[in-house]
Amino acid sequence: MRIPSTQALRALDSFARHGSVWRAADELHLTRSAVSHQLRLLERDLGFDMLQRVGKGITLTARGRRYAHDVRKALAMLSDAGDKQDSKGIGGSFSVSCTPGFASLWLSTHIAGFQELYPGVSLRIVTPRRLDDVSQPDVDVFISFGIGNWPNHAVELLCDIEFTPLCSPSLLNKLGGLARPRDLLRSNLLHLGDFEDWSRWFAATGVENPDPECGIVFSDMNLVFSSAIAGQGIAMGDELTSRKALDEGRLVRPFDIAIKSPRSYFLVSERAKADHPIVSAFGGWLKSRLGEYEASSRKAYSRQ
Repeated sequence: MRIPSTQALRALDSFARHGSVWRAADELHLTRSAVSHQLRLLERDLGFDMLQRVGKGITLTARGRRYAHDVRKALAMLSDAGDKQDSKGIGGSFSVSCTPGFASLWLSTHIAGFQELYPGVSLRIVTPRRLDDVSQPDVDVFISFGIGNWPNHAVELLCDIEFTPLCSPSLLNKLGGLARPRDLLRSNLLHLGDFEDWSRWFAATGVENPDPECGIVFSDMNLVFSSAIAGQGIAMGDELTSRKALDEGRLVRPFDIAIKSPRSYFLVSERAKADHPIVSAFGGWLKSRLGEYEASSRKAYSRQ
């Protein structure tokens, strides 16, 4: 059997990940006919049926999927070998999936520091469909929010989270202040996805018969914070992602009472990628920067 060309193997890998010729062509900057030609040549060289027609399209056979999985690992090994020979130590493309709130409210305001340390790394930041989703095959590492249960993955705790009510100074003035936790029910409550955090906070503060399901439910933490800053209601936020808004006076904490979240931020990757130089470098930088940020936040809060 002839050794397939690297271009054909990359075409297969891209087709397997995206599930369509046109998406593979777009990623590889080739025409659709060029990608189709590479796949046909690869099938001929391999000597077995790798593609099958389904309706008007094509998909991989079971054997084709297994081969594509092995090809992906082989291409990753080739990339690793190139990175190890890079004159600057670490280089190559690197994709990070990060929850929308953490990405916009923390990572996007610090990520240039990593790029300065590792200029040879080409970064791509994406957001997942769910806060605990680690299923995207073209992502190298995930910053996920969950309970830490991701089987068959390398999982490392980044930081625990405590939630507390947050609102704009203008809303606080409009309400005439908030003397006790039950007074929060005089305003809209802003929720992210469900009512769990507000229910737990009211239970911890001894508020009897609250209605935590009143208010507005959002699908994205950015929307929750935007609404809170605009004085549309009271959000349940954490010190990590809200620190900048608190420092700038756009949000305030009406109460010092906080509850520990049952979920935390974790760094998650496939076990095969866990020891990759870029993954190790990114994880080390992220933990160091979060530690510095947490320490500075504690000092800032102690002065308030």
